[in-house]
Amino acid sequence: MSELYDLIIIGAGPAGLTAAIYAGRAELKTLLLERNPMGGGQIVNTYEVDNYPGLPGINGFDLGSKMSEHADRYAITRVEAEVSSMELTGGEKVVHTDQGDFSGKCVLITSGNSPRKLGVPGEEELAGMGVSYCATCDGAFFRKRTTLVVGGGDVAVEDAIFLARGCEKVYLVHRRDELRAAKSLQTALLAMDNVEVIWDSVVESVNGKDQVESVSIRNVKTNELKDVPVNGVFIAVGTQPNNAFYMKAGLNTDANGYIIAGEDCKTNLPGVFAAGDVRTKRLRQVSTAVGDGANAITSVLEALI
Repeated sequence: MSELYDLIIIGAGPAGLTAAIYAGRAELKTLLLERNPMGGGQIVNTYEVDNYPGLPGINGFDLGSKMSEHADRYAITRVEAEVSSMELTGGEKVVHTDQGDFSGKCVLITSGNSPRKLGVPGEEELAGMGVSYCATCDGAFFRKRTTLVVGGGDVAVEDAIFLARGCEKVYLVHRRDELRAAKSLQTALLAMDNVEVIWDSVVESVNGKDQVESVSIRNVKTNELKDVPVNGVFIAVGTQPNNAFYMKAGLNTDANGYIIAGEDCKTNLPGVFAAGDVRTKRLRQVSTAVGDGANAITSVLEALI
């Protein structure tokens, strides 16, 4: 730990890369830690991003690459490392990684989250080829086509309603005989003529060669198995923050492990900030992550005064 950084950023998704750009422009001595060889976060696995302002239809890999290249224009240090734990309560914060320990005056956590997966055959193989975890991101690509949503909570029902406005047919598969979503959402969903709820059922597999073609569904009460032809599958069974390294660091989190932080990205610990999908927020999108990254550096600069 020979160097003391002004700021250590953990995670190189849109929030982390935006923060790195702003930190570089502010001439902060900045270290960016990322566990993957390439930055960009989840968007690099997205075939097409159609809702990022000014770049409609850009390939997710290309958008992540452009953000990463932009950050590299500034004098920041980048290290590929897996963070294992942190010491955040002192004046100097210490970040422990598989590449050694690093110390900084401030730490910004932008480790993001990951969608909960079904773990069924075909899900991984067809990710980005009809399997999606974000209806607002990818729903427009299935206009006038047939889609299927998996889940029974608010997000799943909201996704189904969103898709039904543009899709010819939407199925909602739920393992129980009643939804967990708010009653107002259920009422809106069930009033839509092109939505069909498949009750008491679970997805057994997602089928297709180079694109989703159908989904195999099993009724949990009768064990009846049937194939439903669809063009797209939207999995909405929850998300989980990438939080293993910070859960014992003294940060306040919500019941799901997301770091409690507002629009200023400040946490309960002085000099520690959280931005992007890892913090508590209503909407998790590339654009909101970018906004967080900018806001976080404003707060960091205030903390360093």
